Amino acid sequence: MVAIAFAALLLLSGRHLGALCRQPSNLQRDIQNLAVEASAQSLNVSSCPGYTLHALQQTKTGISAHLNLAGPACNAFGKDIANLTLEVTYDSDTRLHVNIFDTANSQYTIPSSIIPLPGKPNKVFKKSSDLVFNYEPSPFAFWITRRSEPKAQPLFDTRLSSLPATPIPPVIPTDNSTALDGFPLVFENQYLQLTSALPLGANIYGLGETVASSGFRRDVGTDGGVGTVQTLWARDIADPINENIYGSHPIYLEHRYDAKTKKSQSHGVFLFSAAGSDILIVTPPSSKVSLIEYRLLGGTLDFYFLSGPTPQKVIEQYGELVGLPTWQPAWGFGFHLCRWGYTNINETREQVTKMREANIPLEVMWNDIDLYHAVRDFTADPVSYPYNEVKAFIDELHANHQHYIPIVDAAIAKQVNSSDIYDAYTRGAELDVWMKNPDGSEYVGQVWPGYTVFPDWFSKNAQTYWTEVFANWSRSGVEFSGIWLDMNEVSSFCQGSCGSGIDISNTSVPFILPGKPGNPILDYPEGYNSTISGPSGNITVNGTLTYGAGSSSLTKRGLGAGHQAGVDLNTPPYTIHNGFGDLSVHAVATNATHAGGIVELDVHNLWGLMEEKATHQALLKIQPKKRPFVISRSTFASAGKYTGHWLGDNFSKWQYMYFSIQGVLQFQLFQIPFVGADTCGFNGNTDEELCNRWQSLSAFLPFYRNHNIMGAISQEPYRWDSVATASRTAISARYALLPYWYTLFANSSLFGTPPVRALFFEFPDEPELFGVDKQYLIGRDILVTPVLTPNVTTVNGIFPGRGSVTWRDWYTHDVVNATSGVNTTLSAPLGHIPVHVRDGAAILLHSTPAYTIAETREGPFSLLVTLTSAGTAFGTAYLDDGESLPPTPSKTLTFKAKKGGVTIQAHGSFKIAQKLETVTILGVKKPKTVNVHDRSVKGWTYVEAQQKLVLDKLHLDLNGEVSVKWN
Repeated sequence: MVAIAFAALLLLSGRHLGALCRQPSNLQRDIQNLAVEASAQSLNVSSCPGYTLHALQQTKTGISAHLNLAGPACNAFGKDIANLTLEVTYDSDTRLHVNIFDTANSQYTIPSSIIPLPGKPNKVFKKSSDLVFNYEPSPFAFWITRRSEPKAQPLFDTRLSSLPATPIPPVIPTDNSTALDGFPLVFENQYLQLTSALPLGANIYGLGETVASSGFRRDVGTDGGVGTVQTLWARDIADPINENIYGSHPIYLEHRYDAKTKKSQSHGVFLFSAAGSDILIVTPPSSKVSLIEYRLLGGTLDFYFLSGPTPQKVIEQYGELVGLPTWQPAWGFGFHLCRWGYTNINETREQVTKMREANIPLEVMWNDIDLYHAVRDFTADPVSYPYNEVKAFIDELHANHQHYIPIVDAAIAKQVNSSDIYDAYTRGAELDVWMKNPDGSEYVGQVWPGYTVFPDWFSKNAQTYWTEVFANWSRSGVEFSGIWLDMNEVSSFCQGSCGSGIDISNTSVPFILPGKPGNPILDYPEGYNSTISGPSGNITVNGTLTYGAGSSSLTKRGLGAGHQAGVDLNTPPYTIHNGFGDLSVHAVATNATHAGGIVELDVHNLWGLMEEKATHQALLKIQPKKRPFVISRSTFASAGKYTGHWLGDNFSKWQYMYFSIQGVLQFQLFQIPFVGADTCGFNGNTDEELCNRWQSLSAFLPFYRNHNIMGAISQEPYRWDSVATASRTAISARYALLPYWYTLFANSSLFGTPPVRALFFEFPDEPELFGVDKQYLIGRDILVTPVLTPNVTTVNGIFPGRGSVTWRDWYTHDVVNATSGVNTTLSAPLGHIPVHVRDGAAILLHSTPAYTIAETREGPFSLLVTLTSAGTAFGTAYLDDGESLPPTPSKTLTFKAKKGGVTIQAHGSFKIAQKLETVTILGVKKPKTVNVHDRSVKGWTYVEAQQKLVLDKLHLDLNGEVSVKWN
């Protein structure tokens, strides 16, 4: 891979041209250092000797051994580490831990203070685990098999005999770095490599965060694909396709189908490392296998294998490992509204008023950085957002059962001079919580308020500081219900510490803000041409359809490096595929230093997670009896314990509405289930049709917020009558389903079960579903088939079950006449999103969706039961007060139907005040009599067309057993 080093040198020199005038000495030093390092490094792993296993010991929970370098060091992209330790631990019957680390413990590893993983087990699982560790001693290689299927293709296999012969030319022809020189185990101070064989054309999901052109299922380089290079390096960038973005999640789920048995099994592989990395999933030409190759800039090879064997079990097992998702308050499931560009408190208040006038439910009002004074965190502008008026506005929201969320950016403005009073900075300096340069001075970046500093979450006073600034902000009048964390990759507009000699009083940003003169927002969705149709975004202008008048589209450690000699912090010899090139572009530099000498190169991917954890803890301190509500952009493994996520700065394009589904599915796997996209799109201008369809889609996803960029046309849902109507319809369905959503998220917090599911999660033995990501399931029972293309009135969707499942229209209760295993065309006029419910479901609903979540929850319940052909159904509902931090009084209702009856049983101490008013049963023959609690009732109706029995005005108490029977 000599070509890689040459390309890296060209990229380095080209990328630093803009900095040449500012920092010529630094540029010269970087290039010289790279040249010196390159002379000592082979930049090619073909001569790397691998390792030999010695001193194997059987332990109570697994094995341990030494791995010694098997020959002369190759020093491909760093210095080979001669002595490694192998530890294999059978954590449980479903989880196997394989850890390969440097015996000297000099490489960076994530401490338990950041992510506390389970320790060694107290029980012995070596003989009962379904996962089995196998190995070859020389050269050392290992493979993982199932005890239940010892002769099947291994789940993970690093043996050279299982991999294709090398060298292999670039597998992705346009990317020389995908040349495969060899597959030895490489463990160097700045480069680690491990390769495993996969089944040819494997079904791989996960490894993100990403906007993948291939969809939820990753491109492995077969069936016309080119393969995937997934880079893990947190990056502030507006949702690019097939590049690294905000979060880093080195876990994948593989789903294998056996054509002989027609059965499937899933397993998971998690690499517990924060190192910047490339993960290649490719299939070399003529190869009998696909492969996955890990290339890390440091750290260790710390793997966890999860046995499944179903997709949901893999996800639950990952939750057991990294931690289960935080409990969401009930109000979080409401509709949220925001935009960058509400210039004052009156304009913000106006949106609340207009939403009420249009009768479009609004649960939470947000403010972007417009709120701030001088764009500084933890402030409110004294002219446009005076504290007293902000407080009065928030009080109005609270009085109407509504909520308020402000933004918090990652960077804290640096004090300009001694007369500049900014407590958020001075208090942080006093507590010594800012990230540093290697020489100990403050690391100075540049973000919205100008020159900035950044909290160092490793510093001992960081939590104290963070809790104080939030408490002070709330006391000032910004009485938030939750917090929005942005720019926490962590982002900076100048490369490297901005240094000495800067004009600290210059608070401008080095680019033109969107919508300002010189940077107009001119982009529109595919098929809309504003030069012909004007800037309104309307579906019709003067009676003419706007779609098709024009078109546009988008393609496409230990302590680690800070304490190791000979490590290049600024330009690591192996160049991962960071979309910005240099790792320090548009980010805090890799040589920025944390408490204890930890450097950003090792912990960059952890910054957002640590801020989320600190924010969660701060909110608990301020409101100890309420569930913290946090939405954040940059995430890492275990972040779901503290935060939800929005899918970042997307685009007002039909393509990105489709991408939002794969994003939500990814984060179910990552155990961050409360996730959604900026509805109607953030960047660019939306239009009426796109916003109509997107408002409908997002109503059936967990986090539901409309948000757009400054300078674009307004896109609040009341702006177009058709969008307002679609929004009211979709939100009404969403609020009716709140008990179902709430129960799914309770199960997620209790067990790690994903609330939103790819179709194959529930129907794992149907290969036609493995690539489906334009439809999805809410829980097991609700199928959503959104319209994702413009200018249509129908949509195609597949109905899982191959004829064994009856699907009914959510709105009409009509049975769908679907052909098994292929698409069915559904009517979908503008404003309608097809939703279907499967047989065998029993779903508790709110009978009368209201304007807010609190008002909706105060109303009565109804129960929808859809019987199977055998007359059975099952469901549960979890109820509590919706805001207290569990453990808190709760009640679980269990619904069971069998031929001729439905029973409801209640368990738990929570008192349910609302009554069950209506029971609807689908798939039942017309009865002669109906009894409730063994008493005959007369007030029931039957609809033959839907085989629908409806009992109304029941007033049933759900705190005890309920029985409904018919014959």
